[in-house]
Amino acid sequence: MSEEQNKIKAKINELRKLHSELDIEISKIVKVIPLDQVMLQRIKKKKLKLKDEISKLSSHILPDIIA
Repeated sequence: MSEEQNKIKAKINELRKLHSELDIEISKIVKVIPLDQVMLQRIKKKKLKLKDEISKLSSHILPDIIA
């Protein structure tokens, strides 16, 4: 595995960790009354961006498979 692929895998792991941390943060916010919808939406958008970036980076590591 190349150094470039190792860097991408490290970045993916870092993003997955941040994604999990956002899950925890969302759980905490949902428990709070009154519910802060604006903050919740911001965190969910951030979480979605992380997931998209993880997918994008993962596609650079995995070889293209022609069906």
